Amino acid sequence: MFYFLSFLSDEFSWLNIFRYITFRTGGALLTAFAIGLIAGPRFIAWLKSKQANGQPIRSNGPATHLVKQGTPTMGGLLILIAILIATLLWANLLNPYVWVLLFVLLGFGLAGFLDDYLKLTENNSKGVSGWQKIGLQAAVSIIACVWMISLENGSMGTTLTLPFFKNIFLDLSYFYIPFVLVVFIGTSNAVNLTDGLDGLVSIPVIMTTFVFMVIAYLVGRIDYATYLHVYYVAGAGEMVVFCGALIGGVLGFLWFNTHPARVFMGDTGSLALGGVLGALAVATKHELLLLIAGGIFVLEALSDIIQVGSYKLRGKRVFLMAPLHHHFEKKGWSETTVVIRFWIVSILMALVALATLKIR
Repeated sequence: MFYFLSFLSDEFSWLNIFRYITFRTGGALLTAFAIGLIAGPRFIAWLKSKQANGQPIRSNGPATHLVKQGTPTMGGLLILIAILIATLLWANLLNPYVWVLLFVLLGFGLAGFLDDYLKLTENNSKGVSGWQKIGLQAAVSIIACVWMISLENGSMGTTLTLPFFKNIFLDLSYFYIPFVLVVFIGTSNAVNLTDGLDGLVSIPVIMTTFVFMVIAYLVGRIDYATYLHVYYVAGAGEMVVFCGALIGGVLGFLWFNTHPARVFMGDTGSLALGGVLGALAVATKHELLLLIAGGIFVLEALSDIIQVGSYKLRGKRVFLMAPLHHHFEKKGWSETTVVIRFWIVSILMALVALATLKIR
């Protein structure tokens, strides 16, 4: 909304500042953070009043987690509200990429909300069935994928770019949509798996978002895209404002989610954030870079897949407990130690991902 004030810059020159993506990104980040910080206490109190028993705790999880019983969940709603308001205030609402990202955020958020709601009303940790959840995620993903392909005027709509290589492209043609389904749903559920300790998922989400914020800015400018040998995506720069709102929203939530957490994100937040990270990767034509930038999510998901597969095939477990963060808890690491070390790894992976832009 504030972007449209720049249309009056001929009469009031200072309003021209609202044209700048960097200024509006800062405004979106601070707005989303302020919403989370100010609304957080009352929002948490409201969640407590609506949730008699709070987040159901896995009976087969680490024994140290039993003390978390009664902590309210669905705090992801606060993140989604903060992102939505900040984006609507600061982004150029004429840019279609803004609406694609909001559609994915809210669509995946709905899938998570339904899951959280059933967990609370039925007082168990199962929620909706896996197929129902994946079905809704797939529907949102397909619509978003077709939407983004329609925005691509060049020949790269169904083509993958490869990290570290500047002249090697892979056109998936009709297989692109199934591939994007894997990106969206895989990332969404990987983020969901990572959200198992107080504050753990927030910094990896922020760092991965930061990577794609930088990429969106670069691929949205033809001069930088040409210099770095990355594919130019017209209009992609406006996604930077959305990324700023996302980072601010997650930071505002993290204020209350640090150990010991006063509120949990729930599937409402984790599925939405994971889905939108996939959307950012697809929209910027850097789908495969998500494997590096979101390396923590990849490790968490792989540990779960390996654990289940090994137990079914061999009757033996590879890890003391999956996902990976629980394995280290079982090895004697404190929850805070696991969280901070995973944060460090996520920062390093983000730096490696950004380095690929120059190593081509």
